[in-house]
Amino acid sequence: MTLIRGQKLPIFAGNGLPYNRLAVQIARQAKVTTEEEFAVVFAAIGLRKDDANFIVRSLEESGAIKNMVVVLNLASDSVAERIATPRVALTIAEYLAFDLGMHVLVILNDMTNYCEALRELSNYRGEVPGRKGYPGYLYSDLASIYERAGIIKGRSGSITQIPILTMPNDDITHPIPDLTGYITEGQIVMSRSLFGKVYTLQ
Repeated sequence: MTLIRGQKLPIFAGNGLPYNRLAVQIARQAKVTTEEEFAVVFAAIGLRKDDANFIVRSLEESGAIKNMVVVLNLASDSVAERIATPRVALTIAEYLAFDLGMHVLVILNDMTNYCEALRELSNYRGEVPGRKGYPGYLYSDLASIYERAGIIKGRSGSITQIPILTMPNDDITHPIPDLTGYITEGQIVMSRSLFGKVYTLQ
């Protein structure tokens, strides 16, 4: 599938679907059709240790990790680190893209873990909650991350984003996928029924 440089296209998945495998496959196979420099920045946000080990091991075995920066945040790490993780990844991507002139694909997996950390911090601060207990500024906070994709006039590089998020109870109207859909350019939704059919055929 072709992505436009500077695009932000999220993947919505349900719990139990193989979104980590998909993220690894995208990171391994992504490329540009020109001879220009290309890199992948992979931000693992609040992942369980076994999922993080699978991702790193798969990228190392494929050799794709040599053109990649991996920012790793585990579920056991602090809330403050989780909130910083996507911003650290995007700062690295901006340096590669706009200082070094590379085309960069940023994979943010899993943005739901980021939003849960934001809700936890908001509750700790005693802020007035919005929908489902998430802070009222969730939209603008997500926008401050997603809108860092793009191209700068006069610079040769670009940042393309693929945020991945899990929908609680497969609910696409949940605040996280709902607000993400408003900010980004469409979305890819992983189908549980289709995955069930494929799994049955195997």
